Amino acid sequence: MAWNVYLLFAPACFAINLAFGPNNLLSVTYGMRYGVRSAALAALGRLVAFALMILLTAVGLGAVLAASEVAFTVVKWVGAAYLVWLGIKILRTARTGGIEAKEASSPQPLSVLVAQEFWTAIGNPKAILVFTAFFPQFLDLNAYGASFLVMGATFLLLEVVAVVLYALLGRRLGALARTGPVLTWFNRLSGSIMIAFGIALAFTRRPA
Repeated sequence: MAWNVYLLFAPACFAINLAFGPNNLLSVTYGMRYGVRSAALAALGRLVAFALMILLTAVGLGAVLAASEVAFTVVKWVGAAYLVWLGIKILRTARTGGIEAKEASSPQPLSVLVAQEFWTAIGNPKAILVFTAFFPQFLDLNAYGASFLVMGATFLLLEVVAVVLYALLGRRLGALARTGPVLTWFNRLSGSIMIAFGIALAFTRRPA
């Protein structure tokens, strides 16, 4: 990949990484509840999911998903159902009250946080469509494998930067909202937004 092409790709890619979606909402939530380190480690789940999507796109399976109405619909509905379920779970946590004490006494295992990041990412067919539609615009056909490797590595690296930024935002919000009622309202907002993401995904149509 030529440097002039890469210098166009990198900022456009970072804009995608920074886009506020379900996974970045998780980074804010985890940063607020558990701190930046835990939020960053939890994001390993989404990085694995995105790496798999990039690999599928590179070998051509991403184009199959993009072209198949049935495959897109199945993944879409499974992903939407998971986001709604996750949002309801967060809302149920908010209803218990005393969030701060509850989280301190029984924090979520890191494996659970990683799994939530993974399934949130892998259940969103729009992500693989991003790779299918976005990467080819910068692809060097004379160095196909190397181009995909560079773009994939750049995307994952910039995703880590986005995770840290959103986790820092969450930690800052946590420092400003130390009281139980404020944390409860934050969880209500997070849960509602997650459900909204799920509903929006359910109504997403495959690009023609």
